[in-house]
Amino acid sequence: MRIFRHHTDLPAEARGAAVAVGNFDGVHRGHKAVIAEAGRIARAEGVPHGVLTFEPHPRRFFRPDDPPFRLSTLRTKTHWIAATGADLLFVLPFDGTLAKKDPAAFVGSVLTEGLGVRHVVIGHNFRFGQGRSGTAEALIALGEQAGFSVTQMDAVRAANGDEISSTRVRELLAAGDPAGAARLLGQWWEVEGRVQHGDKRGRTIGFPTANVEMGEQLVPALGVYAVRAAIDDGGVPVWRDAVANLGRRPTVDGLKLSFEVHLMDFASDLYGKHLRVQMIGFVRPEKKFDGLDALKAQIAADAETARQMLAVAPA
Repeated sequence: MRIFRHHTDLPAEARGAAVAVGNFDGVHRGHKAVIAEAGRIARAEGVPHGVLTFEPHPRRFFRPDDPPFRLSTLRTKTHWIAATGADLLFVLPFDGTLAKKDPAAFVGSVLTEGLGVRHVVIGHNFRFGQGRSGTAEALIALGEQAGFSVTQMDAVRAANGDEISSTRVRELLAAGDPAGAARLLGQWWEVEGRVQHGDKRGRTIGFPTANVEMGEQLVPALGVYAVRAAIDDGGVPVWRDAVANLGRRPTVDGLKLSFEVHLMDFASDLYGKHLRVQMIGFVRPEKKFDGLDALKAQIAADAETARQMLAVAPA
């Protein structure tokens, strides 16, 4: 998949695509349906299959003081979009210039002059342009004038009939239900980041951990998780069983939020490497223990519980 961080001066082979357009935070099953329809149309018309998204998330641009809410960093979103089989990913900088474009200007400068789109696919609740003033009906009308077609997808629903949405995924993660979130996402939810130097306390009790910076990602329920972790080095990820603690480490009077991952049966140096961590199961909430011996015993029990969860969790 080729990635472009701009929409102007594109090579000829990157223009004329059938393009799915949206924020696609989390790339959940509803997003995948939009992207897949763009792929189906691309194959039928013999044109490239593209995805157009925005960075940062518009909500971060308009409400910069909000707590972390993103389900996927751009790096993670790129992994998940690549897995759909898309040929092209266009990542537009969401800044003041883009935010001020009215619907007609967005269609004219970005979709028509920039990407030269053949077809656009959007979700059921799609809005665009300054102040979210552009509707699906407006895009269809503007597309007819510009010479491209538009398909609007219906909402995708879960088995219980609920609409699949990024908001609902966030609610499940906040409730400590990563498996429920995964059913809506269509993949395990991931935390990703570079491994930082910590206080190395885990080494002293026999459980060395990789400290991963959460960045602007959503903070789910605090506690211990059964996870799988892989080094993101550009190759095919090798997922390893692991157990992770997300919290403030009350037993050692910690204050700063930390995400510490212990890879089972693994001893290589991870400092400075980029780690992907799939959240598989919630083991227990965060709690304070009476000293390091009690903490060490609980970590051993947590690791065993995590092994059991991971043994039956799908890949």
